[in-house]
Amino acid sequence: MIASTDPRALGVASLAHPGGNLTGLTIGQPEVTSEKRLQLFKEAMPTLVRVAVLWDVNRSSDSGVVVPTMTAAARVLGLRLQHIDLDVNSVSGFASAFATAKKDNAEAVFLVESPRTVAQRTLIAELGLKHRLPIMSQFSRIVEAGGFMSYGPDLSDLFRRAASYVDKILRGAKPDDLPVEQPTKFQLIVNLSRPRRRSALTIPQAVLLRADQVIE
Repeated sequence: MIASTDPRALGVASLAHPGGNLTGLTIGQPEVTSEKRLQLFKEAMPTLVRVAVLWDVNRSSDSGVVVPTMTAAARVLGLRLQHIDLDVNSVSGFASAFATAKKDNAEAVFLVESPRTVAQRTLIAELGLKHRLPIMSQFSRIVEAGGFMSYGPDLSDLFRRAASYVDKILRGAKPDDLPVEQPTKFQLIVNLSRPRRRSALTIPQAVLLRADQVIE
């Protein structure tokens, strides 16, 4: 089974017939998700202009794909993006990234996630609150830890669908006959508790009505 962050790594034809012993589900195209996340961020914070984009330095290979789309979307939305490399190998790296964002007058943080950032979600949420920088993430765990918003694939749904792949293979199906599938269900989650208390955010009702979950 595979879970690629970028299905184009396999090619369109390969998604239908991956070949070998590879198949599974992806978490979608990161540039598409990033564009939607910026749009939702701006809708939730209409006066937002300066956004710090925190990149895990180990995911720098993704930037060539994501940055052009992100930059184009930001221009349309009237946002200025400030890209900051995030050293996820030390706690001080997280603190330094947030301090840099604040020093450069960022008003919010757009997090490009990795396994290490999810593992350090409590620290990230606390740094966001400390520097009064609302955080937009892709996965709900950072919002549950105190982040502001998340928009991305429903991982629980992907896990359930992955179980069906395992069942098919155990029943004799060949992996290369099973197409690689992309997410079909996405979630918007908004946290109205700690971020709102410390940052005095007022979220437009239209955004709250679209949310799949509101944490209060």
